[in-house]
Amino acid sequence: MVKHIVFWNLKETAEGKTKEENAAIIKAGLEDLVGKIDGLEKAQVSRGINPKGFDLCLYSEFSSREALAFYQDHPLHDQVRQYVHKVIDRREVFDSEE
Repeated sequence: MVKHIVFWNLKETAEGKTKEENAAIIKAGLEDLVGKIDGLEKAQVSRGINPKGFDLCLYSEFSSREALAFYQDHPLHDQVRQYVHKVIDRREVFDSEE
């Protein structure tokens, strides 16, 4: 299993929406990919509560490294990623394999 974790800080406003609205759009978009992209077994997006930490975190699980690579290039993921990149100002990623 491969774990793919991404942290984001969101802009206060972007794409005509507030930070909270954009967080909800990202959460819905990424969590909706489960069952639509082979190898993506879990996707959970959570809102941060530490004012000095990140605004949003994606915790996802994949069946293999190949499945993660497939997800990264998948058109459905790319649609969500394009929106994400418009509304964030910082991103960090961590991948691990068990």
